[in-house]
Amino acid sequence: MPMMFVNLPVTDLDRAKTFYEALGFSINPLFTDHNAACVVVEDDHNYFMILKREYFQTFTDLPIGDPATSPSVSTAIFLDSREAVDGAVTAGLGAGGSEPRPASDYGFMYQRQLTDPDGNIIEFGWMDPTAAEQGPEAYTESTGA
Repeated sequence: MPMMFVNLPVTDLDRAKTFYEALGFSINPLFTDHNAACVVVEDDHNYFMILKREYFQTFTDLPIGDPATSPSVSTAIFLDSREAVDGAVTAGLGAGGSEPRPASDYGFMYQRQLTDPDGNIIEFGWMDPTAAEQGPEAYTESTGA
């Protein structure tokens, strides 16, 4: 089974760990040191590596942008319910994140955008299972919407 690691530059590693733990994620201490922390999104599958900007820079010869002013990626995490989406965003806001735009509600899909304290964009969403399996048109047909 493939595993995915999304690397995110941060300015304050302790602040970032606190933020991601507030979202309900855990930190894997085996892959955490003074330069980086492994955030477990889904055991055995999905992780964030939050890396101090200086350490992140060692992975590329290109300049690192500032995600707070020039985002280049948005990571979407889909949860089991609208309430779970709202709960995750509320927790993130309480831990120093911000919500730069209002929620998007498409009926079959609900999304909220959250930025971490460094400006990295994390989107939380929910999708109706019918739409997820068969597409938005199947949801519309099944609900008459």
